[in-house]
Amino acid sequence: MINQFKFKGELEEEWLKEAGLSNLFGESSGDSQESMVFLSTLTRTQRAAVEKRVETITQTLRKKNKQHQIPDVRDIFRLQNDSKGKVCDGGEPSTVRTSENKNEAHDGTKGPKFNLGTDEQKSMLEVMPSSDTDINLEISFAEQAANLKDSSVGNMCKGGGGDTLLPNFRLPKDKTGTTKIGDLAPQDMKKVYSLALIELTALYDILGTEFKQQKAVKVKTKDSGLFGVPLSILLEQDQKKVPGTKIPLIFQKLIAQIEETTLETEGLLRIPGVATRVKTLCQELEAKFYEGTFNWENVKQHDAASLLKLFIRELPQPLLTVEYLKAFQDVQNLPTRKQQLQALNLLVLLLPEANRDTLKVLLEFLQRVIDHRDKNKMTLKNVAMVMAPNLFTFHGFGSKTIEQSEFVMAAGTANVMRFMIQYQKLLWTIPKFIVNQVRKQNTERQKKEKKDKAMKKLLKKMAYDREKHEKQEKTPNDTDVPQGVIRVQAPHLSKVSMAIQLTEELKAGDIVARFLSQKSGNVQTLNKEEVFLYEIGGNIGERCLDDDTYMKDLYQLNPNAEWVIKPKQS
Repeated sequence: MINQFKFKGELEEEWLKEAGLSNLFGESSGDSQESMVFLSTLTRTQRAAVEKRVETITQTLRKKNKQHQIPDVRDIFRLQNDSKGKVCDGGEPSTVRTSENKNEAHDGTKGPKFNLGTDEQKSMLEVMPSSDTDINLEISFAEQAANLKDSSVGNMCKGGGGDTLLPNFRLPKDKTGTTKIGDLAPQDMKKVYSLALIELTALYDILGTEFKQQKAVKVKTKDSGLFGVPLSILLEQDQKKVPGTKIPLIFQKLIAQIEETTLETEGLLRIPGVATRVKTLCQELEAKFYEGTFNWENVKQHDAASLLKLFIRELPQPLLTVEYLKAFQDVQNLPTRKQQLQALNLLVLLLPEANRDTLKVLLEFLQRVIDHRDKNKMTLKNVAMVMAPNLFTFHGFGSKTIEQSEFVMAAGTANVMRFMIQYQKLLWTIPKFIVNQVRKQNTERQKKEKKDKAMKKLLKKMAYDREKHEKQEKTPNDTDVPQGVIRVQAPHLSKVSMAIQLTEELKAGDIVARFLSQKSGNVQTLNKEEVFLYEIGGNIGERCLDDDTYMKDLYQLNPNAEWVIKPKQS
């Protein structure tokens, strides 16, 4: 029993490390200030997930008679609430959200508010349309599941069914803009990762599904070549040839080769190439691909499809990663289709960038194949059944699964594959409640830094004088901006700066268009598809805005941001 408990405790320690909360246990447990800001933004269900793991570690250490000082996370939460002058009982959901009414709080004050409260959450759930097609990204998925746990709301999903049985899920329009993966700066994406891990764990806890990350398996890997090479090494090789590339070149080329003929070929992806020819082609590719001497005219369409599937299967670590492969598989066990989609959304956020980028290109290609289903007979269901074994089969866990269980798992993972293809655009959206939690963390951290900075100013007069001097040197354009006006910088365009009057209907796309219409003697080298408006600073690191973002609503959410038009980094 002790050994089993010890192993479980170790898993919980790994989970806390992944979530960025390792200083809640072990030798560094005495210094919990670093996690205070992070913990203060968690919802009720997210807090419960953290408490559960810390409690397991505490019990494990007691079993081992270790004298580590483990803080009770509930005490930490209480300390946070006390420091804010608010006492919150254990049952209060602390879901982070912004007021839809122009960020106006109940007390009439304005500015970005991140209100907490059960009544507010319930009222928001009640006004949401009951249709299964609506995906609510403003409230934590785990909180939604907790509120609906004892309700019969939601369709129980048993079995696969045909393409037409999948709901037409849609995202309600968000006036402050939809945030996609790739829109946030790396420092904010790290916060997104930690929050997504805690949120997914909380969701699985509420739904009664076990969630645990699998430990990485040591597998012999090649340090060069194409097939059976880790993604990281492949990209290192490829970036020497094509700097900045994020998708393995061989992967891109195989997809292009399949598409070069036609996507209308019947049985595309399903009918394999000739095995001996595929083996020979594989060997030739290994020898000649990087030299540029491989003759692609010898590669037939079905051969290229077989090579593409072989590439995915031969990856030393699964494209969906060892850590989260089982969690992807277990999505099929969640009660409703909506919850399955929510879990997949969070899992995609947890994938390493290289895996996520490669998966995105694959799913987009598979959708293009399905778009020609009238000719190639490859429906969503057919493509999912053909591709699922390549993504979900991994024998590195050392488990002795009987054939019948493998068959059941194959049918279930085909359904997960269908979801990933059908709803891929939704899966690359960062839920608003997570973005708001990131904003909250940044705001709280800035408050702390401001206090620290003020103290340093008192102790270091020279630093104070220097800062005062810098303020005096600021140009009039950087200060004294009238109320309701923002200054937008566009260093890459001929018009480099412009004061913009905010109106109710002004969108980010309108501002970009206004800049592009201002032509001077300089040659206009960038067009609408190449440049975007960015929200920088304030309560976010950096965020690329979609064209439909209403600027006045976003300005009220983040009044201290700077606004810059620039090309999006690929």
